[in-house]
Amino acid sequence: MKKFIVEFIGTFFLVFTVGTCVVNPDAGVIAPVAIGSVLMVMVYAGAHISGGHYNPAVTLAVAIRGRMPALDVPLYFLAQIVAALLAAGASYYLKGDNDLAGAQPPAYVLAQVVFAEFLFTFALAYVVLNVATAKATAGNSFYGLAIGFTVMVGAFVVGPISGGYLNPAVATGGFSLGLIPWGHYLAYVAAELSAGVLAAFVFRVLNPEDK
Repeated sequence: MKKFIVEFIGTFFLVFTVGTCVVNPDAGVIAPVAIGSVLMVMVYAGAHISGGHYNPAVTLAVAIRGRMPALDVPLYFLAQIVAALLAAGASYYLKGDNDLAGAQPPAYVLAQVVFAEFLFTFALAYVVLNVATAKATAGNSFYGLAIGFTVMVGAFVVGPISGGYLNPAVATGGFSLGLIPWGHYLAYVAAELSAGVLAAFVFRVLNPEDK
């Protein structure tokens, strides 16, 4: 039970930070820095209990890599998605509807959006597996920084293209807040989960001795 509570708390604050930074953003807010930072601190706070995934794509990657029981996966997913929905509700309570007045039409087609999400979700899962689950990096103190900075870079690089969600739970929160169109939501989730699966297989190919 402790693992699922930690996943709930970490995912909640990650999605809440995304929502409150992105919906009707205040002047001067640099959302990627806040998002990467909250993930970093939540990873440091909870990794020793649950692994600090806060992301169904990462959970899937870690399970395929062989570092968590398969029976825990759906419970992790449940904790993460419920936390995302509640965080979206909290964000909505504070910030209200996103003000789309004057917004420009989307500059990118769905294929570009999905590709962007796939690339950086792969990068995130790949980094997590290598800094937080590999025998060669066991006991390090930099894993939270590496994971948080990966999300921050992803938000800067692909945020203008896809939103830089890189996480099915965050995408669920974004969808709940009206930031992702219904027709795109399942494509986001599929791209992110697929990226997690690929990262796990790449890790296993590159680290055959790390069982």
